[in-house]
Amino acid sequence: STQKPTRSGFQTNEYVDAQLQDIVRKMRERATVYKEKLKDPVLSSPEGSPTASPSKKKPPPPPKEEKKEEKKEDAEAKPEEDHYCDMLCCKFRKPPLKKYMEYLQLPDSIDSYTDRRYVAWLMLVTVAYNWNCWFIPLRFVFPYQTPSNIIYWFTIDIICDICYLCDLLIFQPRVQFLKGGDIISDRVEMKKFYHNSVKFRLDVISVLPFEVLYFFFGFNPAFRANRMLKHNTFFEFNDRLEAILDKAYIYRVIRTTGYLLFILHINACLYYWASDYEGLGSTKWVYDGKGNMYLRCYYWAVRTLITIGGLPEPQTLFEIVFQLLNYFLGVFVFSSLIGQMRDVIGAATAGQNYYRSNMDNTVSYMNTYSIPKVVQNRVRTWYEYTWDSQGMLDESELLEQMPTKMQLAIAIDVNFAIVNKVDLFKASSFTGECRNGCDTQMIYDMLLRLKSIVYLPGDFVCKKGEIGREMYIIKQGEVQVLGGPDGTKVLVTLRAGAVFGEISLLAAGGGNRRTADVVAHGFANLFILDKKTLNEILVHYPESEKLLMKKAKVLLKQKGKPAPGPPVQQPRGLAGLFGQKQETPKLFKAMLGGKGKEGLSRLLQLKKEQDTQVMLRKIEYRENKSKEKARKKASKQKSSKKETQAEAENKPKQEEKKPVEPAASSAPPAQKEETNADAKPKPPAVLHRGTTNESLIITMSPSPKTEEGEILKVEVKEKKK
Repeated sequence: STQKPTRSGFQTNEYVDAQLQDIVRKMRERATVYKEKLKDPVLSSPEGSPTASPSKKKPPPPPKEEKKEEKKEDAEAKPEEDHYCDMLCCKFRKPPLKKYMEYLQLPDSIDSYTDRRYVAWLMLVTVAYNWNCWFIPLRFVFPYQTPSNIIYWFTIDIICDICYLCDLLIFQPRVQFLKGGDIISDRVEMKKFYHNSVKFRLDVISVLPFEVLYFFFGFNPAFRANRMLKHNTFFEFNDRLEAILDKAYIYRVIRTTGYLLFILHINACLYYWASDYEGLGSTKWVYDGKGNMYLRCYYWAVRTLITIGGLPEPQTLFEIVFQLLNYFLGVFVFSSLIGQMRDVIGAATAGQNYYRSNMDNTVSYMNTYSIPKVVQNRVRTWYEYTWDSQGMLDESELLEQMPTKMQLAIAIDVNFAIVNKVDLFKASSFTGECRNGCDTQMIYDMLLRLKSIVYLPGDFVCKKGEIGREMYIIKQGEVQVLGGPDGTKVLVTLRAGAVFGEISLLAAGGGNRRTADVVAHGFANLFILDKKTLNEILVHYPESEKLLMKKAKVLLKQKGKPAPGPPVQQPRGLAGLFGQKQETPKLFKAMLGGKGKEGLSRLLQLKKEQDTQVMLRKIEYRENKSKEKARKKASKQKSSKKETQAEAENKPKQEEKKPVEPAASSAPPAQKEETNADAKPKPPAVLHRGTTNESLIITMSPSPKTEEGEILKVEVKEKKK
């Protein structure tokens, strides 16, 4: 028979070994989680709720058939929905026409404040209105409308009239309105409201077809003068456009300039009409008919309204009255437009003027108290950066005028994504599947309390060792965490979205002290939440307060762990199941004070010294007690002596007084010698090598005083035979 060769060692499967080690690690993690749950019931179970397996559900067969039929229909419909446009050698996919039609389809009701399509339509009607306002006077006065080009003027007029009719019949009856605080969107009610308004009457008058008189009096543009009554749509468009523009003051300046140009345009038309009435070239004051008639009349209108002067003197009474009216109108209109322009520009630069006044007042204050130039330069830099970065000095001033709900909505859009990155307020900050998060309303209240502060380059956000009362969230910029022996080594750089100081809010586990210096690397904009504000919020959310305290403890433990060292090679085979040997508890290390016999000898020596001190205290107590008895006996003898002397003085013949024996010592000399002998310090105990029948008992008992903690007792007793 052949024998199999024996192997010196055994082989293991690496895959099975890794799986076993992974199972052991997971079981240990699960055990630690359950231990934490037993300590604090606030933590929920790390296991997720079981979900029903889809295989166990048996859906009825009819729905399956319907689903199959729907899938087939969808599959058949898909190739029809794909539209491609052949262009040169490539194919471009384009959306179907139905989507365009759905987007262009008018809704049953139109919100005039938010619907951009309605604003676009108002712009189209405004263009038609401006065409009529500018060209009806021009065509009526100047001879620009001739039989050769009348067809073009007539075509554009018809297009403008179609815009007016569509606005009257389609758009305006669909506009929502307010009634008693409610938004009315009913079709009948909206139409009834529009028909009862003044705007409807003006719109109807503006579309009346006075052009029928063309057949009787010819093509006279004066019959279209009613088109200029649709001014409500023009002003409504201005209001809606200003509401959606980022820089509305630019449009206001353009609109005011347009008003001025239109007034000059009307004045130029009136001057040409007056010149035609007097006769072209009849006097020096009227238009002589040379050059471009419109530009020459417009130039005269500008010089008259702005009162520049240098114009020919009027000759006739009509010319004098016309010129006087022009001067009066020019002074009034021009001054009004200049004042309106000043208001528009002043409103546009109001914020900058406020910033300049604040900065000037601050600089004046610093100069009054002789503040150093370095500090003054930093203050100026802070003002300039704050204004350039956010366009205002304090963002909260704008939000204070809004209702609380609107402030909350803006704060959620701006700050919620940043606060959600804070581990302390996450729902899954310390366990992988924890579903118990902070109250959402509590986080909303906290968003309203965040304060934005700008730090200059080199400013200390917080210093090592100071009491932490704030949490910081980086909104913009970078900060550096400094450490090392001299405190100048950059440990880590935190950027936008990072959070630090969150543990200090709850002062969990003594974490209310700053552990490092944090310095702004450049210009840094930080959100700050202080401890006082958080405590005011948590008063109304006790459950969230408990959860936050627990999270703070766990986060402090995680951040306090030492940095991982080099990886330790795991033992192969079944030895990996038992793990490494645990370290000796610190209590026993402190108690033994050494290794092996040296530690035991030290314990026995401490025990004998303690016994010696106890014996000395007992002897001292006995000696004090005996001395006290001797004093009492001596005082009694003195009092009896005084009594005998008083009796002897009363006798006729005094006898010779016997000497009084001295009081005996309270303690015999032998006892004194013993006490003196016992009072001498004993030599230190020495542990002799060999066997002994004594046992060592170590116990821990609470101290009677609350501040001392616990007392360690070590006793040596003989073993019972």
